[in-house]
Amino acid sequence: MSDIVVKVAQLLEEFVAIEAIRKSVFQEEQGVDPALDFDAYDQVSEQLIAYLDNQCVGTARIRYLDKKIAKIERLAVLPTARGLGIGKKIMEKAIHVIAFQNISEVVIHAQEYVKGLHQQLGFHEVGEVFEEAGIRHVKMIKHIE
Repeated sequence: MSDIVVKVAQLLEEFVAIEAIRKSVFQEEQGVDPALDFDAYDQVSEQLIAYLDNQCVGTARIRYLDKKIAKIERLAVLPTARGLGIGKKIMEKAIHVIAFQNISEVVIHAQEYVKGLHQQLGFHEVGEVFEEAGIRHVKMIKHIE
C-alpha cells in the first residue's frame, strides 16, 4: 500500500514543488493563464502539500477571508497520482487545519467535474455554475461545528 502524507508546507523545497505541481496541472494540463494561477494570496495563504511515497504529488492553499470564513483554493493532484484518494486527503487536512482556527465556514470554487468529491466531504452547492479561468466551476460551502 502507498504511503500518503499531507501537511502544511514550511520548507522552501516544498513551495518550489507546489509551484511545479500547479504549473503542471493548471497551466500545462488545463491551459490556465499563469497570471490567473499565481497571485499575491500565495504569500498570505497556508499551503498544503501531499506526498505519495515521499514524492510531492498534490497541493491546495487555504485563504482566510475573515474571522469566520476560509476558502480552499488551488487543489491540484498530478495525473500520475490521481484515483488514489489524494485530493480527498488534501481536503480533509485543509478542513482540519481550518477547524483548528475556529473558522465556522469553508467555501470553495470547485471545478464542476469534481464536485462529487466535495459533496462526500459535506460541501453543498450554492448558486449557478460559472466560468473561472475558462473552466466550469460551482461554489460550494461547508459549515464546521
